[in-house]
Amino acid sequence: MRILVTGGAGFIGSALVRFLVAEAGAEVLTVDRLTYAGHLPSLKALEGVPGHRLLRADICDADAMRQAFAAFRPDRVMHLAAESHVDRSVAAAGDFIQTNVVGTYTLLQAARGYWETLPEAGRRAFRFLHVSTDEVYGSLGPDGLFREDTPYDPSSPYSASKAASDHLAMAWHRTYGLPVVLSNCSNNYGPFQHPEKLIPLVILNAIAGKPLPVYGDGLNVRDWLYVEDHVRALDAIASRGVPGRAYAVGGRNERRNIDVVRRVCAILDRLRPDGAPHDRLIRHVADRPGHDARYAIDASRIESELDWRAREDFDSGIEKTVRWYLDNRWWWQPIRGGE
Repeated sequence: MRILVTGGAGFIGSALVRFLVAEAGAEVLTVDRLTYAGHLPSLKALEGVPGHRLLRADICDADAMRQAFAAFRPDRVMHLAAESHVDRSVAAAGDFIQTNVVGTYTLLQAARGYWETLPEAGRRAFRFLHVSTDEVYGSLGPDGLFREDTPYDPSSPYSASKAASDHLAMAWHRTYGLPVVLSNCSNNYGPFQHPEKLIPLVILNAIAGKPLPVYGDGLNVRDWLYVEDHVRALDAIASRGVPGRAYAVGGRNERRNIDVVRRVCAILDRLRPDGAPHDRLIRHVADRPGHDARYAIDASRIESELDWRAREDFDSGIEKTVRWYLDNRWWWQPIRGGE
């Protein structure tokens, strides 16, 4: 199996590439522009491994994408390349439109052109997995869950750009027959996550004795998904998902943001007591514009149709995550230092 993974040096992408090469035995071409979020040390475990190669390229570069397909001849595409941080989208929305919308269009065109050259059996077996987010659905009230048929209602430039890319991917299936499958996942966490995101930010700020910023009252709710559970879901969707179908992926682990921060502090109090109590560092700051109140996923479709289940609950996953950041200063310290 030959798989082209875009954004494979990012947080979720690198976890996926490591899984595909080391556990699934696939041959993988990682395509990544290596922006601030694409961090090559995340793929250090694959250095010298014959089943992996890296192409530094922008998914908006149509010629580079066509050449990548022609040279590598993938059986499957797993498209994760995206600008993904909501705060950055508020400050610089244009980057999100370019990468998430134009880049997805460019990749779909390259995939379609390649797919149309395949023999009939290859065309039937080919899959294009477009990896998206539950943020496209907007904000939930205190009750209910996001499902695959939940109407789109994005609140931020980031979620709007991902909603647009979702629609493009499905349109390429319906119009041209490209065998597209779509995933919408809840908030990921785990090793190798960029320190701008909530959980690694809290861990590393606490280690350094810096303030732990919490937006507003901290009562916004997210459904947390351990990254290794997510990549197993992506493999299942790409392998066995039905073309033209979307799959919502969630960990059934709803937590308020303030409770996530306090849980990280409690674990650090136990593992690194010299800084305790770490929750003394919590600071409530002005809320983010368009901050959705609650996300939660109904993962029934992927659980029943593809026999996938999250293996980690939040307590087990967050313990592993905090320990990883404590033990792997080599990975995050250059990022925190601005390199």
